[in-house]
Amino acid sequence: MNRTTNKSAEAERHRAKMAKRKAVQDSEVAGKTIEKGLLIVHTGAGKGKSTAAFGLALRMLGRGQRVGVVQFIKGAWHSAERDALTIFGDRVAWYTMGEGFTWETQDRARDIAAAERAWAKACALMADPSFSLIILDELNIALRYDYLGLKSVVAALNARRDGLHVVVTGRNAKPELIAAADLVTEMTLVKHHFAAGVKAQPGIEF
Repeated sequence: MNRTTNKSAEAERHRAKMAKRKAVQDSEVAGKTIEKGLLIVHTGAGKGKSTAAFGLALRMLGRGQRVGVVQFIKGAWHSAERDALTIFGDRVAWYTMGEGFTWETQDRARDIAAAERAWAKACALMADPSFSLIILDELNIALRYDYLGLKSVVAALNARRDGLHVVVTGRNAKPELIAAADLVTEMTLVKHHFAAGVKAQPGIEF
């Protein structure tokens, strides 16, 4: 058998394999008929939790929908994502409600008050039918330090209106929140430039 014949046979085997795989995939996709608002959790020690959430925001905006963002912790950081999304005008409602990480404020009562204000804003946005996606950035941190009542937060997320997608970010997601979520992604830290002495840089970290 010559080289041309071998290539032809290989191409045909690949075509048949991919056709079979496509049939399986098409069947699986056809079986998914439920459409609903999702509770999505991005957690883990790896970088990219908030970045992934803002990617979803961009996708939703590309679909002509409205997005709300509440930042629970990062008040001390200037967000370039916020600057970039200003092009969408009032289709993006962004509220930075935190005052920095707890080791920066060193004032638990102040941190709790900031988290409570942020949660009140989050509830108001979730109740507004004009929004299709709400990002609760670093809510997991507020829950980790018990700045908010876990049971009441999970109950409110479970009771959100039909069709509303909510993304919660931050390390150490509580098991109760994970159980309530429709989609959970854990970012795994494999390697980080910070460990090699590289500082946070514009366009990468902020």
